[in-house]
Amino acid sequence: MAFMEKLIGKKEELDIEDFLNNLDSEEEDPYEGAEAFVKPINLTSEEDVKATIEEAKKGNILLLNIGDLKKRNAMKLKELINAVRDGIETIDGDIAMVSQEKAIVTPAKVKIIKRKD
Repeated sequence: MAFMEKLIGKKEELDIEDFLNNLDSEEEDPYEGAEAFVKPINLTSEEDVKATIEEAKKGNILLLNIGDLKKRNAMKLKELINAVRDGIETIDGDIAMVSQEKAIVTPAKVKIIKRKD
């Protein structure tokens, strides 16, 4: 039977682990054709606020990591979140807390349902 498999060709099963490990090595641009992105940003400074607003203007959705700043400087976090909120409101975007350490920022035409069921 092994001789016949060599002649005919053994039907190879897909190794999921190899497939997932080799995703990064493909030559194709995985982002080609995307109209928008979901991007993570660590919110720690005014520069991060500017980057967040610019990315939202481009139509991207941002996941803000606020956990580090929340532990170190809650007043600075409040100041930066208010700056993001003000900037996002000027472009008709939206912002909401996802967890104790994450906030989500959306561009215009993408609204967040904030009620809890």
